Amino acid sequence: MAGPPPLALLIFFLFLSYFTSLSEARLAYDYYAKSCPRFEEIIRETVTNKQIASPTTAAGTLRLFFHDCLLNGCDGSILLSSTAFNSAERDADINLSLPGDAFDLVVRAKTALELACPNTVSCSDILALATRDLVTMVGGPYYSVFLGRKDYRISKSSSVEGNLPRPTMSFSNIINLFTSRGFTVQEMVALSGAHTIGFSHCKEFISSVSNNTHYNPRFAQALQKGCANYPKNPTLSVFNDIMTPNKFDNMYFQNLPKGLGILQSDHALYDDPRTRPFVEMYGKDQNKFFQDFAKAMEKLSLHGIKTGRRGEIRHRCDAVN
Repeated sequence: MAGPPPLALLIFFLFLSYFTSLSEARLAYDYYAKSCPRFEEIIRETVTNKQIASPTTAAGTLRLFFHDCLLNGCDGSILLSSTAFNSAERDADINLSLPGDAFDLVVRAKTALELACPNTVSCSDILALATRDLVTMVGGPYYSVFLGRKDYRISKSSSVEGNLPRPTMSFSNIINLFTSRGFTVQEMVALSGAHTIGFSHCKEFISSVSNNTHYNPRFAQALQKGCANYPKNPTLSVFNDIMTPNKFDNMYFQNLPKGLGILQSDHALYDDPRTRPFVEMYGKDQNKFFQDFAKAMEKLSLHGIKTGRRGEIRHRCDAVN
C-alpha cells in the first residue's frame, strides 16, 4: 500500500514540530513536579543556609535578579563569565559591584540540583525562585513564580550601558527604561521599593550630597563623614534604608519625604510629580505596597524569558554548554 503523499508528510511534521515547540515553551508553577520533585525544597534549604551565613544575600540576589531581567529578560545571561573571546554582562561597569554572595547562592543551588536531577533545572529558574524565597524570608510578600525558563547563550557587556538605571541618569530616562519594557510608572515605583533592603556604595552618591538640598542636613553630614575614606576604600557603603535595613517593609517610602534617601534617583521619586503620589501611598499603606510589589515582581519575572529551543539548560551557570 502506497504511503501518504510527500506534501501530507510535510504538513504532518510541521504540525508535530509546532506542537512540540508549544509544549517546550509552556511555563507552569509545578514545572519540575515530575522531573525534579525536590526542586523547591533544595532551593529553600540553600537559600536559608546562605542567608543565615551572609545576611546581605537577600538584597544582593534581588539586585542580581533585577539586573538580569531588565536588560534582555530573565534568562540567566548575567550569570555567564567572560571568556577570551567575549566580555560578558557581569563585567560591564555597572555590574562590577554585584555582590559575590548572590552568584555563590546560585552556584550552590545548581550544584545540589545537578546531584538530585542532572541536566533538568535552568539557572534562570534557580535565580527567579531563590529571589522570591529570599524576599519572603526577610519579611516581604510572597508571590507566585512560573517555571520553565531556559538559559540564554548570549551575554555581552556592550549591551548593558544605558539599558540599566544609574542613580545619575535623568529621571525621565529612568522612567523610559521601564515604560519601554512595558512597565507602568506605578510598577516602577513599586519595584524601587526593593531599596528597603541592601546598600549603596559611597562612590554612587557622595558627589551629589554636598550640593543637593534634598538631603536632610544632619543626614548629609553623617553620609559625608561615613564616606570620607571612600577614595582609599571603594567598598565603603551605606544602607539604603537606615531605619530597618535588613527588613523588607515600606520604611524606604517613609524615609523619602524626610530627606533620608541615599541615591539621587531616590530623591527624584519623591520630587517628581509623576511618582510622588505612589511614594506617598506606599509610605502610608504597607499592604498596598506589598500587593503591588508582588504583582510587579511576577510581571518582571516573565519579562523576555527564553523557552524551548531559544535557550538551554546549562550544566554550569557561568558557562554555556
